Amino acid sequence: MGAQESPQREGVSASGNLDSAQVEGESLRRVKEEDSSPRRVSPRLKQFLMNPPEIELCLLLSRAQLSPQAWERALALLSTPLRWEFLLERAKAFGLFPLVYTGLSSHGLPSEQDYTLELRRLEGLAAAAHKEGKQVVVVMGLGFVGAVMAAIVADTVHKKKGHPTKFVIGCQRPSTRSYWKTPLLNRGESPVKAEDPEVDPMIRRCVLEKRTLTATFNPDCLALADCVVVDVQCDYSKQHLGTMKTGEADMAALEATLRQIGEKIQPQCLVLMETTVPPGTTEFVAWPILKKAFRARGIKAEPLLAHSFERVMPGKDYVSSIRDFWRVCSGCNGKARMRVVKFLSEVLNVEKFPLTAMDRPIESETTKIVENSYRATILAFLNEWSIFSERNGVDLTKVIRAIKIRPTHSNIIFPGPGIGGYCLPKDGGLGYWAYEHILGFQDGDSVFKISTAAIDINDTRALHVAELTRDALRNMGRYIAGARVLLAGASYREDVGDTRYSGSELVLRKLAEMGAEVSVHDPYVHHWYELESQDTYPATGRSWARFFRNQQDLVNIRVQKDLPAALKGVEALILAVRHKPYLQLKPDEVVKWASGPIAVVDCFGILEDTEITRYFELGCEVKALGRGHIQRLKEKVRSARA
Repeated sequence: MGAQESPQREGVSASGNLDSAQVEGESLRRVKEEDSSPRRVSPRLKQFLMNPPEIELCLLLSRAQLSPQAWERALALLSTPLRWEFLLERAKAFGLFPLVYTGLSSHGLPSEQDYTLELRRLEGLAAAAHKEGKQVVVVMGLGFVGAVMAAIVADTVHKKKGHPTKFVIGCQRPSTRSYWKTPLLNRGESPVKAEDPEVDPMIRRCVLEKRTLTATFNPDCLALADCVVVDVQCDYSKQHLGTMKTGEADMAALEATLRQIGEKIQPQCLVLMETTVPPGTTEFVAWPILKKAFRARGIKAEPLLAHSFERVMPGKDYVSSIRDFWRVCSGCNGKARMRVVKFLSEVLNVEKFPLTAMDRPIESETTKIVENSYRATILAFLNEWSIFSERNGVDLTKVIRAIKIRPTHSNIIFPGPGIGGYCLPKDGGLGYWAYEHILGFQDGDSVFKISTAAIDINDTRALHVAELTRDALRNMGRYIAGARVLLAGASYREDVGDTRYSGSELVLRKLAEMGAEVSVHDPYVHHWYELESQDTYPATGRSWARFFRNQQDLVNIRVQKDLPAALKGVEALILAVRHKPYLQLKPDEVVKWASGPIAVVDCFGILEDTEITRYFELGCEVKALGRGHIQRLKEKVRSARA
């Protein structure tokens, strides 16, 4: 939060921030006393409350009308990490909640006139692009994949002459949840946060310098496109934890987008589906939708529909995982196949990473599902050997290192507390669901045994971490109920800030159910929205909180950055992710910061034997996933003391 210079007042620090909840309460009383209408707040009181961004946004949205400058400020605030529960709590305390809610639903969302003006802007840009010989590409969806894909396409240049060949329009529907992405991208700022240093400069360059990228809320831009890239989410909703087969694919948003595309595109426009979808979707769901729309418009031409899934990976190589990586593609007919090969060859580094063109989209779709199901299955397979190792004195991390020497097994990895990420926890479910609901077979339960079981195993592996924490504390004469536990690592992958379906979330939720007081540290995660906004994130009723009791207070958890401070007074430390800072931790420092011996649980082979031994020497208790040899190290320390 940026502090503004102002004279120090009673109850307010020199930085201008509120000192306590009592002062906040007094400020709320003054709001009501000084202005009987919450739509008008005195400038003096407004300045007093301006520093916390949540309160500034609250006051902005409570207005009946916003000037363009004020709305731009509100959008800027919406694009920053916000404490939503704090905002809504203060809105209620102010007596402004109905106004703020209405403001979120209406302020700044485009009017009918806005749509008309926006289309004129886009028509002018598209005409200029066509005049310069550029292809106009519309990317539908500016999320985790779409925003960066749009920038990569916009950054494309002629491979011999070096001039830009694409003009890209990123289209994001104008909802209160995501409308902020449009003005943010049009300022040259990325709507997604990434560890890759290429992302921000590339978006800034394409928007502000090359002027080959713009964003819009108006889907009428589809009529201007030579190519449409679909990056709209297709999720898999699980009804029960550890029982994947009871879930279902959620294709509503994707199907609605396809209907919109069919109603607006030109007959020779290529539609490229990048979304990971249930096998059969492109040919048996998407293509019929486009054909029906074409018939309704009197268009006799066959829609040009293709599929090419992304293999994006978060982290420092985010851009390269899209641009500099092998791609698989296919088309619903020969012309679509030819067009998608040409388009991807212009945009991606196919010289070093050649395309694989399949005969049919169902083959391309199945490729993505099988490769992710294979990875998920290998990790689930190691879960049983992890338990075997714990119970029989084996260190699975050493076993894996010995196996990896063999070139044919070099990709075997330790599973950690679950697999996480957006793809691996769900993609096998898309295949299982498609087998019955798109392809029409009724024997899915007898056919799909391994892929579905792998997802169930991976989804529940994290629960064992809570058991190990309970056992470690019990060995120290303590109980898990009421124990202060620090979870070190919230993301699903080392050295990234991505928390989607992280195994750490299930560890934390299970510990909360058992009565532990859990705090969180992660050097890369700023907000853990799965906790902070669990009533609405990732969607209403879809949080993992629904599978556990005693979850209501988790919305108050904030990810800490100061590890020594976070460790102060804890009784247990769970090393959940192999973040680089955790690999460098020294046992003596940890015990010093915690003010005494603690239980240490290693989820990811983070601790070396010398470190485990030192923890025992310092009076700590150590448990770990897949590391049964720890008991030997403990006995060795005991013997040395005797």
